[in-house]
Amino acid sequence: MAGDGPSALPVQLVEQPRLQKLKEMFISKFGSAPKFYARAPGRVNLIGEHIDYCGYAVLPMAIEQDILIAVEPVPTQVVQLANTNSSYLDFTTSVNNIQINKTKPQWHNYFLCGLKGIQEHFGLNNPTGMNCLLDGTIPPSSGLSSSSALVCCAGLVTLRANGKTLSKVELAEICTKSERYIGTEGGGMDQSISFLAEEGTAKLIEFNPLRATDVRLPSGATFVIANSCVEMNKAATSHYNIRVMECRLATKLLAKSKGLEWRKMLRLHDVQTKLGVSLEEMLTIIEEVLHPEPYSTEEICKCLGISLEELHSQILSQNMQDVSTFKLYQRAKHVYSEAARVLEFKKICSEAPANALQLLGELMKQSHISCREMYECSCPELDRLVDICLQFGAIGSRLTGAGWGGCTVSMVPTDKLNTFLKNVKKAYYQTDGQRLAGENNSLFATKPGRGALVFVEA
Repeated sequence: MAGDGPSALPVQLVEQPRLQKLKEMFISKFGSAPKFYARAPGRVNLIGEHIDYCGYAVLPMAIEQDILIAVEPVPTQVVQLANTNSSYLDFTTSVNNIQINKTKPQWHNYFLCGLKGIQEHFGLNNPTGMNCLLDGTIPPSSGLSSSSALVCCAGLVTLRANGKTLSKVELAEICTKSERYIGTEGGGMDQSISFLAEEGTAKLIEFNPLRATDVRLPSGATFVIANSCVEMNKAATSHYNIRVMECRLATKLLAKSKGLEWRKMLRLHDVQTKLGVSLEEMLTIIEEVLHPEPYSTEEICKCLGISLEELHSQILSQNMQDVSTFKLYQRAKHVYSEAARVLEFKKICSEAPANALQLLGELMKQSHISCREMYECSCPELDRLVDICLQFGAIGSRLTGAGWGGCTVSMVPTDKLNTFLKNVKKAYYQTDGQRLAGENNSLFATKPGRGALVFVEA
């Protein structure tokens, strides 16, 4: 039941080699044993890219790769963070003086986001200090949500160490807000699936209010994740935040053209709700109201009847002040059509017609084309990887996560899985010597995993 908090499972460490190893490393690092362990999974979004922050439902599933943290609450008000991966440096700070550096999204800043979110929610004046050792198996900057899983895991750790409780939904909402401390305007999909996921099922995640519905994936197909090996760090890039702003500006122009209170509207979903029309009708309205050529800031001001000064101070965020043109038609068109594909995907999964796999594959292909052409969040390597996956038997394939690098997700007939993996490995990873190093973790089949958990030694 989603209303409850993440469960605490008693485990025998001898049966859990990864926890046992983490405990040994913790003892050699801090000289004492951890009191508990927290885990938050990464996720793969099957369909519904860049629409959560526009208010639309998405369809992710949790994966087996995760962030795992061993924790010992301590009487001093100091947090000491260490990572099993030696390329991530140790970090120490006072719990009463959390500084999050937006300019350098280093690993510890994501931990601090989760910590600060919980502290502020409860108004903790005397938060407990902690020693933490982190172990992550999600490839970084791969679009599988390693940063959000770290924020969620840190939130869960802080909650437990301070003896507080929250439901999974509340945790997801706090972690979504607190990740914005690092400057990413995310919509909440990553944090929601990290807490609300259940084994064996994907989830349709809807927002305002946040809720998750099981989506049973069809039998006969397996989802395969392939990493393009092009790293993309969402917080360090302006691409992502520009898209958020383009959707916001498109919202305001569409609302104004229909005589709505455009100043109050931030998301494309708000316009559809206020007009009470279907997604298909919204696509028609875009054709009538917006033009495919990029809009200059001057033209936006003219359409809204405001001054340039007002646009800069009231609407554009701090990091958008130098951007001079915005593509509104393309971004809105992607969002409304992608939102419709998500609902169609869910419908096909529930009705399970005989040709379900073909229909779902088609939706995934359309989604990738829209991401590439309309949202421009793909890159040559992702496009090449999608083509290779389709060529070797995937029924559908698309980029997943923010894009501009990271991973593709493909739906592959289970009986063709082994040949598919072998062929894709050869065609993408073994033609380019330098990529070989990451090849073992770069291509893997996955099934829906469970959400965040706490483990205590039995």
